Amino acid sequence: MRHEQIEGDTIDYHPCRYGNSKIFFRGPRRSLKDRYVAFIGGTETYGKGVEYPFPALVEESTGITCVNFGCVNASVDAFLPESAIHDACHSAMLNIVQVMGAHNMSNRFYTVHPRRNDRFVRASSVLRAIYPEVDFTDFCFTRHMLASLYELSPERFEIIQSELQMAWRARMRSFIQEIGSHTLLLWFSETLPSDAHLGDRSDPINGDPLFVTRSMIDELRPHVQGVILVQPPARKGGSVDKSPLLSPKAHETAAEIVSDALTKRLRT
Repeated sequence: MRHEQIEGDTIDYHPCRYGNSKIFFRGPRRSLKDRYVAFIGGTETYGKGVEYPFPALVEESTGITCVNFGCVNASVDAFLPESAIHDACHSAMLNIVQVMGAHNMSNRFYTVHPRRNDRFVRASSVLRAIYPEVDFTDFCFTRHMLASLYELSPERFEIIQSELQMAWRARMRSFIQEIGSHTLLLWFSETLPSDAHLGDRSDPINGDPLFVTRSMIDELRPHVQGVILVQPPARKGGSVDKSPLLSPKAHETAAEIVSDALTKRLRT
């Protein structure tokens, strides 16, 4: 698979693979022979649009090799079939797994691309029955489709949200079981986890990690060594801040908090 080119982006991501993985990760490639910490996650872990993503800053701060297994727009679906990444996580001193959204996963309502998880592939007959008035060939991306379905009928949408959250719970437990409990979960978002109803939010289908609640995080706590919460300062309004990507300053904030948690954890 050809690695994804990011239009208008002048950063050299040094794309690389590990073992027999089908995913191109951000480089430079790190050795897996010595002590290292594995970082698993989506766009934020990869550091799209950021010259120095937080895993690189953590490595600089702690002196510990940090292997970036971030994948742009990934959900846990991207990593579940990757035996090479499972093996790397088994051998790591510690795994830092970013909490990724529940929307970019295949489920009984729709299918996503196996690696580019934000790509909508097809709707199931069940979803077509719930929304018979919708032409699903109009959609290429999951978030666009979900936003349209929510706008059309918030009541019917609750069925979809419930399915996505149930699938997320099951697959996150399976993934953690596969890579080992020497794992910390990382919540990296401008908002803290909440159990607020979707309809109570000003922009229900925006923000990340989408559809993941505080209760869902709490359910995973017995299976990991801890949860790291990183909430960088909210961006101010204006054209400069319209990018959905977190800023270099946000990555610096994450690196400080993760470095502190990592240092304390490895001392015990």
